[in-house]
Amino acid sequence: MVNGDWIDVSVAFRTGMVHWPDNPPIRITRILDMKHGDACTLSEISMGAHSGTHMDAPVHFLRGGKELDEMPLSAVIGPARVIAIRDPDRIRVEELRPHRIRRGERILFKTRNSARVWKTDVFIKEFVYLSTEAGRYLAARRVRTVGVDYLSVGGYKKNGPEVHRALLKAGIWIIEGLDLSHVRPGEYDLICLPLKIAHSDGAPARAVLRRIPAGT
Repeated sequence: MVNGDWIDVSVAFRTGMVHWPDNPPIRITRILDMKHGDACTLSEISMGAHSGTHMDAPVHFLRGGKELDEMPLSAVIGPARVIAIRDPDRIRVEELRPHRIRRGERILFKTRNSARVWKTDVFIKEFVYLSTEAGRYLAARRVRTVGVDYLSVGGYKKNGPEVHRALLKAGIWIIEGLDLSHVRPGEYDLICLPLKIAHSDGAPARAVLRRIPAGT
């Protein structure tokens, strides 16, 4: 969704939307409703912390790691680069090398996921994910933040713990569940603010991008 110069790259939360198979389902229930004569309208929300567009804290996979309310805002506010991935299976080192990824960058990966996975409430097992080798490559480059366009940086029943740890041990903050279907590769301003939940391993987030004109 485009709102002025800003592009909303987060997914809308709704009852029954897709979620990671062993995570709690998303339920949004109106418990008060002015349409039914109540004084106000009020909803109850139930979901896992890693639903929809969300962020992972280091403690999600690292014992004693930082919690999400300890995240520096510089991880998610500032210039970011959207990189298009052609590989239909995974993000590999060979496809990353030509992009000359630099220390401190915020990198968002646009794969074929964005065009297909958010159109269904059925979990898609064969989504494009970050290979462990690519995760280690990004860790060696000391990037600041990595974002992906489905519910995990790691593949389903493949390399989830390994690739999360490769990134998180390097101090890289992770954004998952982006929808980059309306975003072209290039340079953007990024704002991605997760809910400030005390001692959390993750939290839903709202993420927006604004194109940085070439040459600025």
